[in-house]
Amino acid sequence: MTITRDEIRRVLGPVDDTLAADIVNTGANEQELAEAWAWVNSDEALINDGRPLPGGLVAELVALLAADEEEEDR
Repeated sequence: MTITRDEIRRVLGPVDDTLAADIVNTGANEQELAEAWAWVNSDEALINDGRPLPGGLVAELVALLAADEEEEDR
């Protein structure tokens, strides 16, 4: 099942339409988005916990979220 805008908001809070559409287009679910968000916001802590680096859809979401954060920082 494709992630919904409400699920995206539940994980990320308010996001712009472009980012939401990009997330939906990945085919990811809410759990994968939550994991990606955790990696973007605390990758060092997750690595220290011995968690493997993300792959697949989670890695794709990490790239989207990281790019969005970089754009916001400009």
